[in-house]
Amino acid sequence: MNTIHSIELIYSNPKIRGGRPCIVGTGLRVLDVVMSMHFGGRSPDQIASDYDISLAKVHAALAYYYENKAEIDDDIREDIRIGRQLAKEGFGKPENSIFPAPTAGLLRGYTDSDNPSVQGYASSGGPSVQQG
Repeated sequence: MNTIHSIELIYSNPKIRGGRPCIVGTGLRVLDVVMSMHFGGRSPDQIASDYDISLAKVHAALAYYYENKAEIDDDIREDIRIGRQLAKEGFGKPENSIFPAPTAGLLRGYTDSDNPSVQGYASSGGPSVQQG
C-alpha cells in the first residue's frame, strides 16, 4: 500500500495578499517566486537567498505553480495590468516618490521595453500581456 505524503509549505488566506497562494511563514506569494525566476532571471538558490527562505520552500512554490499554472499566470497578468495602470496614473514616477531624490532618480525613464524578459515572457509560454 502506498502512502501519499503532503508537503504543507503553501497556504492561502483571503485576508492575506488578496487570498493568493503564499509560502508558509511568509507573505511571499507563489507568483513573486515565479516572477523572480521568469522576469528576474533568478535561480532557485538565488531566490532562496534573496528572500531568506529555504530552498525547499522555493521548490514548493514552483511545484505549486506548475500544478496551478493557468491560475498563477492569470494572477501575474493581473499584477502586470495593475502595475501598468498605476504607472499611467503617475505612481512610481520619481517626481511622485516619497523617497529622497537620489533614490527616486534611479528608475527615471524606465519602461517595460527596457526589460526584454517582461516582453519575452509571453513567447516563453508564460502570461501574454496586452499593452493597454
